[in-house]
This record gives sequence, C-alpha cells and structure tokens, in this order.
Amino acid sequence: MFKTYEEALNWIHGRKIFGMKPGLKRMEWMLKKLGSPQEKIKAIHVAGTNGKGSTVTFLRNILEANGKIVGTFTSPYIETFNERISVNGEPISDEEITRLANIVYPLALELEETELDGPTEFEVITAMMFTYFGEGHADIVVIEVGLGGLLDSTNVITPVVSAITTIGLDHMQVLGESLAEIAFQKAGIIKPNVPVVVGKVPQEALQVIQQVAKTNHSVIKLFGEDYWASNYQTLPTWGEQFTFEDDSIYLNQVQIKMLGHHQVENAMVALETIQIYCQETGLELSHEAIRRGLKRAFWPGRMEKISSTPMIILDGAHNEPAIRRLIETINADFKQQEIHLIFAVLQDKAVSKMISLLEELPNCHITLTSFDNPRAAKVEELESYGLSGITIKEYWQEALADIIQEMDEHDIILITGSLYFISEVRELLIK
Repeated sequence: MFKTYEEALNWIHGRKIFGMKPGLKRMEWMLKKLGSPQEKIKAIHVAGTNGKGSTVTFLRNILEANGKIVGTFTSPYIETFNERISVNGEPISDEEITRLANIVYPLALELEETELDGPTEFEVITAMMFTYFGEGHADIVVIEVGLGGLLDSTNVITPVVSAITTIGLDHMQVLGESLAEIAFQKAGIIKPNVPVVVGKVPQEALQVIQQVAKTNHSVIKLFGEDYWASNYQTLPTWGEQFTFEDDSIYLNQVQIKMLGHHQVENAMVALETIQIYCQETGLELSHEAIRRGLKRAFWPGRMEKISSTPMIILDGAHNEPAIRRLIETINADFKQQEIHLIFAVLQDKAVSKMISLLEELPNCHITLTSFDNPRAAKVEELESYGLSGITIKEYWQEALADIIQEMDEHDIILITGSLYFISEVRELLIK
C-alpha cells in the first residue's frame, strides 16, 4: 500500500499505456468489485477528436453558475495530475489521490492474475474517478473520453446525455484510417435511448453517427439543424460573441473569453447538451447564470494569452484538425501581424502534414523544437525540415529567447503543438 502521494503516482504512471487486450472487460471487472460506483452518478459523456476539454469546461461553468456541484474527468492534465479528477474546477487533493490509489491497487494485483491481464494507467485512473464520484462528491459528473469511445475505459457509464464534439483524422493507428471508421469508434458512447448532441462534423462521419443513434433509438441533435448560432463577432477584449438558438431557447449576444470560431462551436455543443440534460432531469436553468457560466469558462492552453508585452499565445494544436482550426483563427484575427511560431509535437502524429499546413501561413516564421517527453518528435527527426527555411532548435527555451531578442514590438509569439509540450511551457512561463 502507498504511504505517500509520490508512491501512488509512481505506481499509476508505471502502468502500461495500452492493454494487451482492448475492451471494457477489465474495467467492468474492477467496477463490479468496487460495487458499481458508476451506477451511482448522474453523468454527461463527451467524446470527439478535438474540443472535448473546452466543451467540458463550458458545461461545468454553466452548471456551476446554476448552483450545482460539478465533477469533471479530463485528460491530459496541464498543470497537475490531480486536475484530471476535479470538483467545481478544483483538483482533488494529494491525500485523495493516495487514498483512491490504495483502493484500486489490490484489485489491480488481483486482476493481473487473471486472463484479462492487469489494468492500464488510464483504467486505473478511471476506476479511481468512478470510485470518488460514486461516493457522492458531486451532483453531476462531466466525463471526457480518453481515446475513441467504443472501447474507452469511461464507456461503462450510462449517462443522462452524450455529446460528440468533432470528428477528424487522429489516432488512426488505433481508431481507423477513415473518418467513417473513427466516427464509429466515437459513436460507441451512444447508449440505448440516451440522447446525443453532435457538433460540426463532416458528412461522412455524420452518417455513421446517425446510424448508430438510430440503432440505439437515441434522439440526436445536430449542429446547424436542431441548434444554431448567428451574429458571430470576435471581441477586442479577447473572446467571441454570438447568438444561440434552438427550439426552446434564444440567447442573444452571449460571450465567451476563449478565442476562435471553433470555441463558439464547442460552446454551442455545451449549450445544447445542457438543454437536453435539463429536459431529462427537470433541472431549471437561469439565462443569466448561463451567460455568466459561459463568460467565466477558461481552459488553459487554448489560444491562451500568457503575456501582452511581448504577446505570447499558447495553443495545444496537437493534431492535423486542430492545426487547421488554429490557422483559421490566425487568418481571422492576426493576419496583419508577424507570427513567430514555436512548434513541438508527439512523434506519432501527422508531423509532416501539420508542418506543411503551417508553412502556408503568411507572415509566419516557424521554429521546430522538441521537449521533455519520451514520445516527443526528436530534433534529429525534424532536421530535414530545416531545408525549407524553417528554423530547428533543440531546446524551446533557446528558441523563445532568440525570438524575443529579434522580434518587433507588434509581433506575436505563438507556441503550439502537443498539449504535453504546452504543459511544460506553462510550468516554466506562468509562475
């Protein structure tokens, strides 16, 4: 058993990342031993290629503004491991992590002796989360899928409502090579007779999701058909304004402080999901509280301005779809300025495609670098891109120092790529 937080964390991180046998049998085995805590919570389940974290934070803030105690389960973490399991945005304590690890640990040892094999790191954390919220620490729990949906460890829950934010090409070695295959995995969170809200997704993916919803007799609410937005406007104070509407609500000129058209889309998914949740549970929402919650919502590392002089922005554009949305935001809001872009990514991503997309940006000076993670793309792997006028630096700190020396006062530094990279940067730059 673990006497300290460090011991517990070392054990958790020492677990395998992926199980030998994919599926939910290990989770079901552990949760049965734990007394099925997942059946004791009211949940909202959120899947999608990108936008999950932002959608979760919009949901949390709206519900919290309406007086609810809201649990969240998110990944990866940006500042501390504990934030993966949070209540009203506050990570649970080191002592709670240690206590929960000690509950799951003997089960993990017992499971290793079965044909199912031992649990993965994510399965351990998920079991800890269900244990904690099954004890009654929150009124509502918003659960972010780890990877995919169908076979994800969180998919043992039957939520009040499900949401699928976006579908794009990512984790293709696990989820499939096409949008349709990936959509089928994401749509795996749709449960029989449980409504699902779908964000802005390509038609190829939408057809798959609609079929899965039909098979499950699940009511489906579609972006642009069942709920929509108008009067988009980027605010000079950093954020967006829009009008939201569906069959039962009209919210004029609501504001969010997260920048980018994609964040408006995430907020819309959250708003429609909340509407469904209220219809299913009888919860009454105040329009004023909805506005307050949306405006308060903040998710680190998403077009986050951490300095004004010089202007430094962090954005975890960690895959090809996210890079496309980043480029869209830059072209909409920063096309008049010189951009000094520092980029580091995991080696299993579509690195070449992501870099080629960034190269299309006008007034953009790209520096490729690496960071302290065994899965990070190493400088040696990036050196070939230096031939096209891109700068290569072994350490991002050196790249940042050089850019600050050379840049004009009106220029922008944009640090982007892996969320693990953004976490490392934030830890050093935000004290």
